[in-house]
Order: sequence, then structure tokens, then C-alpha cells
Amino acid sequence: MMAKTVADYAFRTRLSLPYEEAVEKVVTALKEEGFGVLTEVDVKATVKEKLNVDFRKYVIMGACNPPLAHQALSTDLDIGLLLPCNVIVYEDDGETVVAILDPISMLDVVENPDLDPVAEEARSRLGRVVRALEG
Repeated sequence: MMAKTVADYAFRTRLSLPYEEAVEKVVTALKEEGFGVLTEVDVKATVKEKLNVDFRKYVIMGACNPPLAHQALSTDLDIGLLLPCNVIVYEDDGETVVAILDPISMLDVVENPDLDPVAEEARSRLGRVVRALEG
């Protein structure tokens, strides 16, 4: 079995913006689609603190759209294991990469067709986030 590529399970784009500016733009674009950032892990700082190793600027954000999360949790309480939606932003060769987990790809794990409409709506909104970043 071949390993999945990021194209199989995420929306991904490269921005010609400094990292900090890209992070701000991502948060704004998420907000415009009804997502708030509930969690933020500064990977660079964590790796430095825990391992005393230098790492590129890299953040993992947990984004949540409350109505969609509520609908998903009302359908399947265990879906909380897959929430919130992960968004990563990191430096790469003078540019900034943004990737957002595709909620549809997570349905392979759950196999609950009642979640399809929620995942489709989340996917639509997150796709618009990436297009807004590129636009």
C-alpha cells in the first residue's frame, strides 16, 4: 500500500508572505468562514523547550466552526476525537506553507454516513479559506 500524500487528505497552498503575516491572514480567512482558533501549538518553541533543538517556524492551529462541531457531535459523540480541524502554517524556503486537513478524508476513519453533510459543509468552507489565501 502506498503512503497517502498531503494532496490526498489536505488543502495546501504556498504563500509569498512572511510567516507572521501568513498566520494572521489564515486566522482572518478562517474567521470569515465561521471558524475560530481554539488551540495553537508553537512547534518551534515546544521543540526548543523540550528537546533544545532549533526548528523552523511552525504552528498547528485547531480550528472550530461551533455550529458544525455541534451538529457533528450531536450525530456521533466520538467524533470529538477528530475535532477541531487541524491547520498548519510553516516556513519553507522563503515562503509560507498553509495546509488544512480535509474533513472528508477523516470520514474514512469514522464510516458514519450521517456525518457526510457536516463534513461536506466544513470542506466547502475550508476550501474557500484556501482560495481566499491564494486570492
